[in-house]
Amino acid sequence: MPAANLTLDPAFTIAPVNRRTFGTFVEHMGRCVYTGIYEPGHATADEDGFRKDVLELTRELGVSVVRYPGGNFVSGYRWEDGVGPREGRPRRLDLAWHSVETNEFGLDEFIRWCAKAGVEPMMAINLGTRGVQEALDLQEYANHPGGTALSDLREQHGASPYGIKLWCLGNEMDGPWQIGHKTAEEYGRVAAETARAMRMIEPDLQLVACGSSSSAMPTFGSWEQTVLRETYDFVEYISCHAYYGNDDGDTASFLGSAVNMDRFIDAVTATADAVGAEKKSQKNIDISFDEWNVWYGDRSRRTDGPGDQWEVAPRRIEDEYNVTDAVVVGNLLISLLRHSDRVGVACLAQLANVIAPIMTERGGPAWRQPTFHPFAITSRLAAGQVLRVETDSPTISTAKYGDIAAVDAVATYDDEGKLAVFLVNRSTEGPIEVTVDVSRAGVGTVAEALIVHDDDLLATNSADHPDRVTPQPADVRLADGKLTITLPAVSWTAVSLAG
Repeated sequence: MPAANLTLDPAFTIAPVNRRTFGTFVEHMGRCVYTGIYEPGHATADEDGFRKDVLELTRELGVSVVRYPGGNFVSGYRWEDGVGPREGRPRRLDLAWHSVETNEFGLDEFIRWCAKAGVEPMMAINLGTRGVQEALDLQEYANHPGGTALSDLREQHGASPYGIKLWCLGNEMDGPWQIGHKTAEEYGRVAAETARAMRMIEPDLQLVACGSSSSAMPTFGSWEQTVLRETYDFVEYISCHAYYGNDDGDTASFLGSAVNMDRFIDAVTATADAVGAEKKSQKNIDISFDEWNVWYGDRSRRTDGPGDQWEVAPRRIEDEYNVTDAVVVGNLLISLLRHSDRVGVACLAQLANVIAPIMTERGGPAWRQPTFHPFAITSRLAAGQVLRVETDSPTISTAKYGDIAAVDAVATYDDEGKLAVFLVNRSTEGPIEVTVDVSRAGVGTVAEALIVHDDDLLATNSADHPDRVTPQPADVRLADGKLTITLPAVSWTAVSLAG
């Protein structure tokens, strides 16, 4: 059996675990909101119409922050449509997803939902069809304590200040599909103007400038450079978006997707640092990886085409994830944690129904997709400091990334001496025996060991079989400061150890 050896030391840290790494994304797209997190009349609905079964799963998932309301949707959104009495809210055409938006769920509801879910709101601003003044109006309504027209309006709606600190300055503005698509120069200017004005009200906001909508964009790199030359002094983050799929049947490259994420993050931070050097700035711009997931462009489950009809909450890209997808998601989380020194925010897109870890049916059940499990386990176990892990592993050949390590891993270590190790076997050929030298961590017991794996790499969960893919106990051995575990082909594993 092939073997891999890993070494770690609590003295060699990368950065503290950032709880915002475990964010998700709620967009007015398909059934993410309507019949996803919100469904008045459902058997579990609370007084606000929020599905309590989805709230429970959101808390189990370990979500820390939720980006809202888009996504492409935000570039045509009028925030004021979603506040105040519901009976007075207008119905609008949503050009982004060719649907009708009822505005029954809006800003006021989102903030109440966040409070119940125990998550931090991350608010996106429309810089597609709108601009500086509309952003300031939204900020005044959401955050100002009172005594002005819009803050008093919020109070009339029965709400205290929302205290939103994390804001996205638009969404994917380099994409020709985006409503109000702009050049880098156009976007950089309006983003800087908006950021500067918002800071006149609240200097301590944390703002995200739009990076390229993917690293495959023709303008990737030059877009980030131009935008940051305008916004560097006014923002904390530049965004990254990446989706990975196995549409071409190249499973080896798909399992190596985290290699692409690693390179993407390194490229964007290098560009940001180059702009910082130009400006002779002492400040670092970090990354908000506020859209990432597996997404199959050619087999999205139960997707309604736009046709000629404008519908309310039609099904959109409801991918049915399998165990291989779950292993890739777990590996992408390893990449994000490994870059905790520069990735300050990350959002799995999206939370419910739309390429999501949580699925629901109207009037019916909610269940966990296989991708739910590595996210929930990593969010629960990762704590303290992210550690450097030195890996000596067999390699596998991929068409997209060349030869890559078959075993990838990251670890965390907290003040109580608890060590968590997250590992993935990206090989399809067979098991690999992994030995992890944990002697310097002072751990003596295995508290928990869980594995996501199935002999059927296409195994999925469904409403009828919600637990077909679930984490299982992993067989691990700890002796003489060495942790030994056999990783099956295409598997993700988490091990928690204590003193």
